[in-house]
Amino acid sequence: MENFETIDSVCTYCGVGCDIAVHVKENKIQKIFAHKDGVVSQGKLCIKGKYGFDFVDSKERLRTPRIKKSFLDKNPAIKDAVASSLKDFDDIWYESDLDSATTAAAMKLKEIQEKYGQKSVASIGGARTSCESVYLFQKFTRHTLNSPHVDNCARVCHSPSLRGMKATIGEGAATNPYNDVYNCEFMIVIGSNTTEAHPIIANRIVEMAQKNDNLAVFDVREIKLHRFAKYKAIMPHEANLLVLNMIAYVIINEELYDENFIEERTKGFAEFKDKILNDPYANPKYFENIEGYEYLSKMIPKIAREYALKKSMIFWGLGITEHIDGSYAVMAITHLSLMTGNIGKAGTGLMPLRGQNNVQGACDMGMLPYYDPDYQTPKEVGLMTPQLVDEMLEGRIKAVLNIGEDLTHIHPNINKVDRAISNLELIMVQELFMTDITSKADIVIGVKSAYEKTGVYVNAMRRLHLSQPLVESDLPDDWEVIKLLDNKMGGNYAYKNSNEIWDEVREVAYRRFSGASYVRLQRHRKRGLQWPVHTEDTPILHQLDFRTDDGLGEFHYHQYKLRGMVEEIIDKNLTGYYLTTGRTIAMYNNAAQTKQTQSLLDKYDEDLLLVNDEDADDFKSERVILKTEYGETKPLKVKFTKKIEPKTLFVTFHYADSKVNALFGDRSDELILTAAFKSVKVEVINC
Repeated sequence: MENFETIDSVCTYCGVGCDIAVHVKENKIQKIFAHKDGVVSQGKLCIKGKYGFDFVDSKERLRTPRIKKSFLDKNPAIKDAVASSLKDFDDIWYESDLDSATTAAAMKLKEIQEKYGQKSVASIGGARTSCESVYLFQKFTRHTLNSPHVDNCARVCHSPSLRGMKATIGEGAATNPYNDVYNCEFMIVIGSNTTEAHPIIANRIVEMAQKNDNLAVFDVREIKLHRFAKYKAIMPHEANLLVLNMIAYVIINEELYDENFIEERTKGFAEFKDKILNDPYANPKYFENIEGYEYLSKMIPKIAREYALKKSMIFWGLGITEHIDGSYAVMAITHLSLMTGNIGKAGTGLMPLRGQNNVQGACDMGMLPYYDPDYQTPKEVGLMTPQLVDEMLEGRIKAVLNIGEDLTHIHPNINKVDRAISNLELIMVQELFMTDITSKADIVIGVKSAYEKTGVYVNAMRRLHLSQPLVESDLPDDWEVIKLLDNKMGGNYAYKNSNEIWDEVREVAYRRFSGASYVRLQRHRKRGLQWPVHTEDTPILHQLDFRTDDGLGEFHYHQYKLRGMVEEIIDKNLTGYYLTTGRTIAMYNNAAQTKQTQSLLDKYDEDLLLVNDEDADDFKSERVILKTEYGETKPLKVKFTKKIEPKTLFVTFHYADSKVNALFGDRSDELILTAAFKSVKVEVINC
């Protein structure tokens, strides 16, 4: 048997946060697997977690800082200051060293702030790096640069979950551990293709659905999870709030709610009850008027009854949040738990399925314009990313610092974003690979991956895992780059290691992390600890009180607004095609890491457009271009299927050159500006 070293750590991909064990030999990863007793993984990993580690040793890794030649030509004083370090890389880039790259960035930041003011700088990203690095990123921006403008990729995913849950129960995070699936009696999954996006959670759901026949699944198309569902609900585009309010209507109309729980632990129910009973859209019979979806008028009451009368959990993903009423839909989900007492105890609760490995942690660390670490109020509220884009176009934001977020790929209205980016005087990116945004950057610094550094990551159920290096690397960690920048901007950061930063986090964000020392996290590396962590951790939130000012859950009713596909069906005027987007299991977000593993690339080497068989007459070529008033895609390969509803299209978004996000304008969540990625009407152009 070969002499491997076995190292325990945490997976670098989605928000499930699987514990992993790794065979390492001669500083190279040989194999990744899961411990059989791993609390999160339960001994299983998805194909990304198991096989997607070739990125660590990829020849494409950014290993030497780069400075764009055109940037230095525009800034001769900076060029003179770093000239001795410059080496020709190609026609566009010089290679440099870390000291010179950070010197160049600091000189330009000072110049920009002197000319345009301190708020002319914004920092975006951090959900792909450790808590220590993202904490320091926001601290550096807020305190050293004195700019309030910090944000992360939660803006394009679960910011509405935070907003909606905060408004109703005072805490924008999952209430229960994943394993409460085994304690619940009924499950609703809505707006989540769980088997593709969060497969290790899907394993639990499928197991219990097969055993107890207790699953309801809502989506705009048929997904794999529907195979295991008792209630297979396909709904029209943008009908989430409509459906959720209908479930609440049935529970109230049939008096299935928990009177004692409502009286003792909530407020505002009487007004909520009155509004919903008088809402013409809330009665499930409304679906009798929606051709093709009439069956929902009878199915929704059945789902409502089971949810109300059993210990129940609700899981949701971006199919809920990426709409104009995403925050309101999340409030509607929490209303269901408050009405029925399905919260604050085992086998119940609310589970927003987070996408990035540390997007929960990034928000916890204060990488949001309206929250300091620990969700405290900052001294000044900054702007959200879509607002920052507008400020770039207006010339008021002149510099962007970016960690691990492909701004010109993952955000909506990318033609507009590209125009905004071109208006900047400095873009500095810390990344593993040359992505779309790095190609537009002025300074690019290669950094350690999650598999090469020590750091805390917080998964979708608030569980902290301490990652440790699987292999050694001479690249800097993100926080080390920030420390250098701070010192060159006149700051005094003197952190020697990530542990020192984490100990500061435990003091600053003590409400959640005071008891989560490295020592304890090392001791519980496979299990992890769920925040808040003081003497013990907290697997289940809200057992006694909600985290509102008075401890009471709140009802905030919002009526569904008739629009889009539903309105067209009712008016008997359904024309054109409605597009929705999502992941495939083989690829991860912008594919920067996963496409480095050939076996994953072989499974999915381009974005595919799924089309209903009945619509074949409109798709006369193997590839089509999708177009809206905001832009168009490159030619996309068409695949016909019966899993898509007529007049509905589905496309993945993993490859930047597909230009899928050019289709979306500024249409977004009304409260929190998360893009409406899950529904847009498109024109089809045959190639």
